Amino acid sequence: MDLGLNGRIAIVVAASKGLGLAVATELSREGAEVAICARNADRLQSATGAIRSATGRTAYFEAFDVTDQARVGQFVAAVEKQFGRVDICVTNAGGPPAKPFMDVTIEQWRTAVDTTLMSAVYFAREVLPRMQKNNWGRLLTITSNSVKQPLDNMVLSNSIRAAVTGMARTLANEFGHYGITVNNICPGYTKTDRLGELADTRAASSGETRDQVFARMAAMNPTGRLGTPEEFAAAVAFLVSERASFINGVSLTVDGGMVRSIM
Repeated sequence: MDLGLNGRIAIVVAASKGLGLAVATELSREGAEVAICARNADRLQSATGAIRSATGRTAYFEAFDVTDQARVGQFVAAVEKQFGRVDICVTNAGGPPAKPFMDVTIEQWRTAVDTTLMSAVYFAREVLPRMQKNNWGRLLTITSNSVKQPLDNMVLSNSIRAAVTGMARTLANEFGHYGITVNNICPGYTKTDRLGELADTRAASSGETRDQVFARMAAMNPTGRLGTPEEFAAAVAFLVSERASFINGVSLTVDGGMVRSIM
């Protein structure tokens, strides 16, 4: 299937590793011009090398903190100057610490709101007016399947990712008539460094090994395994494509069926 992504201009946030890098690579493979950002310049340099090795295409990148509204604006403007427009934006952020409610400090709440929610707000405010001018756009937020089925000891992620989901669903209503779709994509347990960190935290509290925690996570899934970043990225590529033009305001779980809800 031709997804109609050839020549599209895509921003992928927090794309130096993990799900973000997998998404950027998949979009590049489909022919999109990709611009990525993250805080660590060395990791971004490595990521662009990985994208080039996998797809034969280069990627534009800048290193900055996505909680800095001014820098987000400068980056989006630079992408537009480099490529002429912005068609696609995939927002993403590193997951907040895994802790029960009473162990989370007020400062950690503020940091998580800035990193997870406000960064998505900043990118949305920058890209949506640009998409409006072209009467075409795709804004996709990477959240978590915890927005549909909260996870234990993950109060920050459960709460703030739900706020991102609510914002995106509202934007889908506001901007749909401009040819812009706004959707959420909700990964489950996927083999990334972030999942390894989560497994280590759980292992430390339970006395299990990391592999035992991974096995328990896999056993919770009807497929009996963990997902891969490449499987997740394929779903993203479809949602931001021309072929998904009538999919708007959805929260798609990519979790192997772990969430048991009917809707």
